[in-house]
Amino acid sequence: MPKNKGKGGKNRRRGKNDSDDKRELIFKEDEYAQVLRMLGNGRLEAHCMDGVKRLCHIRGKMRKKVWVNTGDIVLVGLRDYQDEKADVILKYMADEARSLKAYGELPENIRVNDTDALNEEEGGENDDYIDFDDISEI
Repeated sequence: MPKNKGKGGKNRRRGKNDSDDKRELIFKEDEYAQVLRMLGNGRLEAHCMDGVKRLCHIRGKMRKKVWVNTGDIVLVGLRDYQDEKADVILKYMADEARSLKAYGELPENIRVNDTDALNEEEGGENDDYIDFDDISEI
């Protein structure tokens, strides 16, 4: 006799494809931070905009649904009695982080991960390009 099967596998536990096409920009409740490195087990090290490096924990709902990389801009909630620890509340997409920078919420020295291969400020020219002259005439 066959065994009774469950309701589904991994995909059911992960949830449906909830893609937020255009979500509203959420401004600071606690603190903005940039991810420095991933530590594993849902933890990361982030540099907060107040100048402090903090050990952050990705909260439960975000942990398996949202992929956080180094260099991402995140919104962290500071802990009351643990100044060196925080909780990641929200990850900003690249375009949202650029608009936060345009609104003046993020400092100008923060680099948002650009997907463009060429430098925009130099008009698309690559600074690493070196033109060697033909020296066979010597």
